[in-house]
Amino acid sequence: MKDFVQRWHLSAWETGLMTAALELGSLLGALTAGTLADKYSRRQSIFTACAVFCLGSALQFGAQSPNHLIIGRGIGGLGVGALSMLSPLYMAEISPPEVRGSLMALEQFAIVLGAVLGFWTGFFTRNIPGSACWRIPLGLQLIPGLLLGLGCMALPPSPRLLVQQGRTEEALRSLAKLRLRSRSEIESDPLLQIELLEMQIEAALIEQTATADSSAQSNKQGTLHAEWHAWQRLFTPKLRKRTLIGVTMMFFQQWSGINALLYYGPTLMRSLGLQGDAATLMSAGGVGIVQFLAVLPAIAFIDRLGRRPLLRGGSLVMALSHLLIASLVWTYSIDWPSHALAARVALMCVYIFTAAYGISYGPIGWILPSEVFPLSARSKGVALSTASNWMNNFLIGLLTPVFMECSASATFLIFAIACSLGYVWSTCAVPETANVSLEEVDAVFGSSAGREDLALKHQIETDLGLHDLIQRWTQPPPETA
Repeated sequence: MKDFVQRWHLSAWETGLMTAALELGSLLGALTAGTLADKYSRRQSIFTACAVFCLGSALQFGAQSPNHLIIGRGIGGLGVGALSMLSPLYMAEISPPEVRGSLMALEQFAIVLGAVLGFWTGFFTRNIPGSACWRIPLGLQLIPGLLLGLGCMALPPSPRLLVQQGRTEEALRSLAKLRLRSRSEIESDPLLQIELLEMQIEAALIEQTATADSSAQSNKQGTLHAEWHAWQRLFTPKLRKRTLIGVTMMFFQQWSGINALLYYGPTLMRSLGLQGDAATLMSAGGVGIVQFLAVLPAIAFIDRLGRRPLLRGGSLVMALSHLLIASLVWTYSIDWPSHALAARVALMCVYIFTAAYGISYGPIGWILPSEVFPLSARSKGVALSTASNWMNNFLIGLLTPVFMECSASATFLIFAIACSLGYVWSTCAVPETANVSLEEVDAVFGSSAGREDLALKHQIETDLGLHDLIQRWTQPPPETA
């Protein structure tokens, strides 16, 4: 977009800061959203996050200086980060167990689809005269933000949050609405009663685990005190290795180089010898399309093939792709027009890398953290892993333009080294969690955290009457003479 480049004359540092402002804002938004969601409600928090996002988008749309763009992206990032936590949290809490995994997979599918639409929106508006060529794509961000903000007002409350707050009757009514049950069916539907009891059991388990952990430190139980010890539990010997796996998974997901390709696709393609806005944008858009298509087989085969083989294979293919690109850029970048075949091979390596990422680090980065933690520590563990994702995303956005300005081939070499280390890490440190029970995960980590949770959960189920309820509804009616 010529008007954007001619209007602002951004340095490499300003370009990186503008891109990274979104990630830094998202990091802060993700960390603060959890407190708001528990204190108020999921719906109110989602609405607030949408309002913040729309404010940031409006600032970007009407920007009169680079500072306006940077501030707007930072504010918008607060909303994006909050929604990146709140949306899947709400979906998981309202979804029936039998479709929860599919819905979470569709979320990743939608994220990649949004990236593809973003690229092609820029492609189709690139030749519009004046600032409209870049203001239109920025302004279009307001549409999904407004739709989500207005639409969330019609959403039912999260029944799990209502249970956690002790509002059981309201939780039952909300759950009945979500499961399309009438008022007359509330008391007579056994599945509804069992699902509500399971929510009560989960809430009691988390509360009792947090109380047991914090009581070992102090008899005084305050909100901040209990919250602090809940976070501290992630770094105890029982959970330290699991926490390291969740955080490291997100580190390698970002340093594989995928977001560098998405953010700076046109710049990277230019370093491969492709010229013209159409060629560079189509190449960058192609990266998004390949990633979008690669998610489909991942959804179908990720449980069948397992996590570790996909991580190892993806790491190897991505490292080799980066290494070959770095070699070609180093050898032929001085005169790409005379070496068209080398440029095409480098471009093909970019697409191969993207496909490998789409079936390995992309989906597994979100799945693995939720599998390695026991139930009582899962929310905090996943939150910390997500924070690692945004922090490394921020560093990638900040440093990639500086790396590219110094040496394009060295940039690809850095990502090749990161993917190689990812291969070693996934081979030596990552357990196979596909179709593995909590007891087996405990054996892998040499910890009893999951078994302790299961024992406590079984006791809570007995106390709340879940087993009696299931037995009552599964017993055949007595025969009449």
